[in-house]
Amino acid sequence: MAFGGFNDDKQGAPMSDINVTPMVDVMLVLLVIFIITAPLFTHAVKLDLPAAQAAPAPEKPETITLSIDGAGKIYWNDAPIEQADLAARMSAAAQKQPQPELQLRADKGTRYEVIAQVMAAAQNNGLTKLGFVTQPTEK
Repeated sequence: MAFGGFNDDKQGAPMSDINVTPMVDVMLVLLVIFIITAPLFTHAVKLDLPAAQAAPAPEKPETITLSIDGAGKIYWNDAPIEQADLAARMSAAAQKQPQPELQLRADKGTRYEVIAQVMAAAQNNGLTKLGFVTQPTEK
């Protein structure tokens, strides 16, 4: 960076170098200001907050897994049950508060008739939360 010299043949030409000294000065001043004010941001206002009672968070309902294999055999939470016992268990589950969610897992070889019967039994016995469990497709 040349600010001047003894070369007389370029006396009238403007200086082609950028003078960064003022920019460095401003940056150093800003740095000092931020260093001084940074600890002030960590102080919090001390408040005496009021106490309040809130209703307890609603408990999460249980989940019932109802599995149907390819032969049409039904499993309640992985335990085999008969079609006759299914309605009684669904009716008992529908009486619980909050009502449990019924997750239906069916083999892809299961007849639609069996799945439709299970869904109708759930609706007839008062279960309103029904979900289907599937496997994600591979890309």
